[in-house]
Amino acid sequence: MLRRFRRRTVSAGQPALPEEARAEAGHALRAPSRLHAFNRYEIKYLVDMAQAAELREEIEQRLDRDRHSGDTGYGIWSVYYDTRQLRFYWEKIEGLKFRRKLRVRHYGDRFAVGADTPVFVEIKQRVNRVTQKRRVQLPYADALKLCDGRQMVEHDPSQRAFLEEVLDLVLRLDLRAVAMTGYQRHAYVGRDADVGLRVTFDHRVRGRDRDFHLGADTTNRLIVPARKAIVEVKANERVPYWLTDLTAKRNLQVVRVSKYCQSVEAHGLAPRSIFHIPDHDHDLDHDLDLGRDRPSVLSEA
Repeated sequence: MLRRFRRRTVSAGQPALPEEARAEAGHALRAPSRLHAFNRYEIKYLVDMAQAAELREEIEQRLDRDRHSGDTGYGIWSVYYDTRQLRFYWEKIEGLKFRRKLRVRHYGDRFAVGADTPVFVEIKQRVNRVTQKRRVQLPYADALKLCDGRQMVEHDPSQRAFLEEVLDLVLRLDLRAVAMTGYQRHAYVGRDADVGLRVTFDHRVRGRDRDFHLGADTTNRLIVPARKAIVEVKANERVPYWLTDLTAKRNLQVVRVSKYCQSVEAHGLAPRSIFHIPDHDHDLDHDLDLGRDRPSVLSEA
């Protein structure tokens, strides 16, 4: 059977683009956007640190280290925004099929954060089983102006729709900074047949409910026991059999855990849910960050 293709015609009065201009337009469409978006399936496990170390050894045989991980990993710090009634928190707890949250995220040494430090403003949302993350990179001062000052900032035209969405959320829902989380991450990325696969190991998961400036030199509370790590598998379409076999062999159980919700509950902002990981009330951490003396890094995490 022959397939017919309709040729696109140029409307009357509309001049055809020269060949050179058409090529340039096509190149622009293929160029990477300043607005980064990710659609992924995410599976989480809670494992002992000793077991996490063994799992990392096995995974390193099949996956490559994220270029920012090094031997000690890298720090991730996030400030989460929510309503006075913690709407985003309750949407997560109640398992709504569509839910989202707004955060400002920094990768690397947070003690080096200044007004010009690049950070990400992100909307992370869940649509049924798929996690979608959209974000733009801004100087920290602009991120604060947008999310705390509730003002539009200078931007690339490609970022406008997203920034307007952020500003609308902040104004319409009266969002404010509610909680902060931080942790050390080791990340691995797929190669060959596993391109698109990402496995992360997060430990020393801590947080606070005040002093939300990323660079504040203040004390944080461990919101997940220091002996535990959160292992997360992120895949664009499917998780390879070798990885599911690996988790099954170690009898790893899928958990439903949110670092943001952990921080909210650990600081008494909401009653602890059945999904809360018990934390040690007296476990405080004064940010003896492994990466404190390392330069800031950015990651596609």
